[in-house]
Amino acid sequence: MSAQWELQKAVYQALAQDAALQAEIGDPPRIYDDPPPDAAFPYLTLGEARAADWKGVEGGLEHDIRLHVFSRYAGRREVKRIIGAVYDALHDAALTLAGHQLVNIRFVFGDAFRRQDGETYQGVARFRAVTQPN
Repeated sequence: MSAQWELQKAVYQALAQDAALQAEIGDPPRIYDDPPPDAAFPYLTLGEARAADWKGVEGGLEHDIRLHVFSRYAGRREVKRIIGAVYDALHDAALTLAGHQLVNIRFVFGDAFRRQDGETYQGVARFRAVTQPN
C-alpha cells in the first residue's frame, strides 16, 4: 500500500468525522479531492501532497500536505474558523494507516487571502507528516 494514499484516506476520514468541522462546512462535510463546478460554499479541498525520503528510516517518508478552504463569506473570518477546525482535527492526531505507522502530523502554517475574482476567499493549511512502514 502506498503511504501517500493511506495518509490521504486517513486525513479525509479524520476531517469528515470531525463535528467542529462539520459545523463549519456542512454535514456531510463538503470535502473534495476534485470539487464539482457547482460546489456549495464553504468547502475544503485536498490540495498538493508531496513526499520525500525520511532520512535514517528504511521506507520512511516525510509528507507535505496542503488543504484549501474556499468561502464566499464577506471577509476572512469563515476561512480562519475552518482552518482552526482543520488544525484541531489534524495537529498531533493519532491517525491509523493500513501498512504504515504515522510517526506524527503537525501544522506548519495557515494563510487566508482574497482571490482575484473579488468574491471568493481562500485559505491554505499546510501540515507535515512522517510515516514509516509497519
